[in-house]
Amino acid sequence: MVECETSIHRIEDIRQYVTQTLSNFELLRPESSRLTTRLLTRNDQPCGVYYCLHGPRAVRLTAIWETDANTILFYGSRGERVQRTRLLTAPDLDPAALQAAA
Repeated sequence: MVECETSIHRIEDIRQYVTQTLSNFELLRPESSRLTTRLLTRNDQPCGVYYCLHGPRAVRLTAIWETDANTILFYGSRGERVQRTRLLTAPDLDPAALQAAA
């Protein structure tokens, strides 16, 4: 599993980073794939974001941004964890900003 660190300051930049990283796993073109997002909550409070990249031939790649640990976990098409990115700096999880970036 690949481990890396980065700083991201906007939710839109996290979305782009996730799209590019997931696309690279299966050599997909980011512009040819659709990324969906879902807000994750715990006790009715936002705690993360679930990302799913829908590629050709029903390929699905996923990532989860855990805001508590400030990490993004990336999963391949077979469900195995393939990368973990620790965010040195990250934006606050604002549900309205998340929908605006989508």
